Amino acid sequence: MQRREFLNLAMAVGAAMVLTGCGFRLRGFDTSGLALEELALAGDDSELARLVEERLVAVGTQVHDNAPLVLNLGPETFRERQLSVLDSGPQEREMSLTVSFSVQRRNDGAYRLSEQRLEVSTRFTVSDDNLLAQDELREEARQELRQEAQRRLFERLRSLTDGS
Repeated sequence: MQRREFLNLAMAVGAAMVLTGCGFRLRGFDTSGLALEELALAGDDSELARLVEERLVAVGTQVHDNAPLVLNLGPETFRERQLSVLDSGPQEREMSLTVSFSVQRRNDGAYRLSEQRLEVSTRFTVSDDNLLAQDELREEARQELRQEAQRRLFERLRSLTDGS
């Protein structure tokens, strides 16, 4: 190993140690769980609600009806629009998912997170040549939107704790 390579490596390791020592963390790393031990889910019985419940259980949050906090999930609203100008050939489409949510304390009904809306969107291309694939593409887009909405919902829930 040459001296220059060694110095570069030593400086990189030193910088990493300094950043770690002062509490620096990359966003999204080492934040697998929530500070909530228990949470109740209320609202429509949707695919998004099922995904959220599975993720809550996976990160160690107990989901039951008597929890001190209630996550109210609104209905999933999908909207699709055509972005292409022409009606023939490949068409670019945009699909968006909007869902409202809030978090309430069960004992006094106070909102920990007042009603907020999550809106996520994705683009995909459909073609008149393959009509059967259009439905598959739409379903894939819906699943992708649900995953992204669930991820963003968890980012907002990370600030909550059981006690306050």
